[in-house]
Amino acid sequence: MNRTLAFLPLAALLALGLLFGLFALKRDPKVQPHALVGKPLPDLVLPALDDGRPVRLHDAAKPEPVLVNIFASWCAPCEVEHPVLVELKKQGVRVVGVAYKDAPENTKAFIGRLGDPYAQRLVDRDGRAGIDLGVTGVPETYLVGANGTILAKHTGPLTPEKARELLAKAPR
Repeated sequence: MNRTLAFLPLAALLALGLLFGLFALKRDPKVQPHALVGKPLPDLVLPALDDGRPVRLHDAAKPEPVLVNIFASWCAPCEVEHPVLVELKKQGVRVVGVAYKDAPENTKAFIGRLGDPYAQRLVDRDGRAGIDLGVTGVPETYLVGANGTILAKHTGPLTPEKARELLAKAPR
């Protein structure tokens, strides 16, 4: 009887492993949550990076379609996508940057070192706005229409091709 009891924890562990393994086989790891696509941009007020004044994200994302880029100075993929954002700015694309869980001095150094692709720079120091936006990691970029509706979302670093795909979803 003691031997049977000794194997119960092992059997339970194996059963849990099998359960999680079967769940993982049916789950597509490439699926990205796009819960807010087609819905209004959350009504968020964030401090501006430069002077700390409060800015409504809705107001920053007007009067035309805009990209809202969630980034951080500590994020290596953000550094990889940065030249794409700089190029988009040269092409006249308006990008609003939201520094996610980052110290403002680090964000300023990051932008100073790599260039400033942002029409407006906002700070989400504690990550609360990221929760409202459904951020799953950085970088993430949202295409927001002039009416404040989130038209599309891209998770991961933007490439020139992905940026074109994202911008193609904007109404003309």
